[in-house]
Amino acid sequence: MPRVQLIESRDQADPEQQEVYDHIGSTRGGNVGRPFAVLLHRPEIARAAADLGSVIRFQSTLSDHDRELAIVTTAIERDCDFEWQAHRPLASEAGVSDETLEAVAGGTDMADDRDARIVAYARSLARTGKVDETTYEDADALFGESGIVELTAIVGYYTMLAMLMNAAEAC
Repeated sequence: MPRVQLIESRDQADPEQQEVYDHIGSTRGGNVGRPFAVLLHRPEIARAAADLGSVIRFQSTLSDHDRELAIVTTAIERDCDFEWQAHRPLASEAGVSDETLEAVAGGTDMADDRDARIVAYARSLARTGKVDETTYEDADALFGESGIVELTAIVGYYTMLAMLMNAAEAC
């Protein structure tokens, strides 16, 4: 049972929360996911997080494959089963192989060099808040500066959601 009451439907919300609930739903095909059911207790934070999440999810310059791989890696590293369960199918649909997904879930190495570079970056950042020079250079070779900024923002955003969900025991 979550520590924080989840605002999972519009009728559970006060007028300010309802306005933000509607805004979030409008950016996600009517779906107001569990992280926002927690965040709606602070509507202004919920709105800002939803807007950032929309940019990350729906306006990414990274491929769906690369973005979803970074998201599921962050979910595993930050121990958020909810995000893993929500994004694993999206990662699979985006072409992330079952072998890579199993390696991410198990914390093991993977055969695909490109995937390994993305996972190494996301793992390091999610675990320590830093990346070493070699890991940075490997990511830079794949994405360049703007791509690294975006990759880092993805890991940071999903780390924030995982921490929120874990603190609320809503994962």
